[in-house]
Amino acid sequence: MSALFEPCTLRDVTIPNRVWMPPMCQYSAAPEGPETGAPNDWHFAHYAARAAGGTGLIIVEATGVSPEGRISPYDLGIWNDTQVEAFRRITRFLVSQGTVPGIQLAHAGRKASTDQPWKGGAPLAPDARGWQPLGPSALAYDTKHPVPTELTADHITEVVGQFADAARRALAAGFEVAEIHGAHGYLIGNFLSPHSNHRTDEYGGSFENRTRFALEVVDAVREVWPDDKPLFFRISATDWLEEGGWTPDDTVRFAHDLQAHGIDLLDVSTGGNASGVRIPVGPGYQVPFAARVKAETTLPVAAVGLITETGQAEKILSNGEADAVLLGRELLRNPSWARHAARELGGEVHVPEQYHRSV
Repeated sequence: MSALFEPCTLRDVTIPNRVWMPPMCQYSAAPEGPETGAPNDWHFAHYAARAAGGTGLIIVEATGVSPEGRISPYDLGIWNDTQVEAFRRITRFLVSQGTVPGIQLAHAGRKASTDQPWKGGAPLAPDARGWQPLGPSALAYDTKHPVPTELTADHITEVVGQFADAARRALAAGFEVAEIHGAHGYLIGNFLSPHSNHRTDEYGGSFENRTRFALEVVDAVREVWPDDKPLFFRISATDWLEEGGWTPDDTVRFAHDLQAHGIDLLDVSTGGNASGVRIPVGPGYQVPFAARVKAETTLPVAAVGLITETGQAEKILSNGEADAVLLGRELLRNPSWARHAARELGGEVHVPEQYHRSV
């Protein structure tokens, strides 16, 4: 059997194959009014197409645990019941196609309050639907971003509670997998890295202190997320800095801590926390970071990063470099990638009855 089309069971949830869709922001939610942050027809069509195409797990894009936790005013959120009800339409359809619905719970931290990428993605002022970003320290991401407000200890506790509340709502919305976003220079990743965390209290300085906030979030979410459902954590395995940043060694060390706190899979990406760095982008360029975690821990991992070809994806799994592959841009280009790969490898994948003539 093709490794790509073997089921994957985490806790009591079985994902039918290992072709997974990572969170990819659509920046298409209403920025204001009663439907703020709620998924709409665009989101339904977007995720429904990939489910009908045979994708085993779809992780809905970074979803703000609070209004100020969004990357942009056009992002999804899960801080109210209107949003929950809108998500139910999506999760019901995904389940009907045999796809496991997942959601990424996120807080954008110091990179929040920006415009849609196709409009330049520049920071937005409060009088232009923007807001004041938050961070572990009063350090801007770059010269274009504003200096964030440094979180107090009380505010940190509040944000931890927002993650837990978001997880409760995600469960009510029908999601079966939750992922905590700790990557790409957003709030949790800001705390992890000494590049962005210059605090001198119990949340800064040592490795144990810098990881404290992340583990508090994990504990709070795990407490309300059912024991029979898996919890993922997305991490940037490196800041791609020669010194003064988060490193692959840190990632391996932290993976042990995450597993001890109830994380079931590490979604391994890289970068996003330091501006102006050079990243050697190429096919599968982030896979070695996932492979190292898999080799040096017992925590399951998913690999991401310019995985586009069927043989490439199959080799990553058959070589034991990862337990699943996350296809981002390729699934944007081809919603039925999983079905085409199954045909090529002799695997089995759900095909809607309406599409049987295409098999």
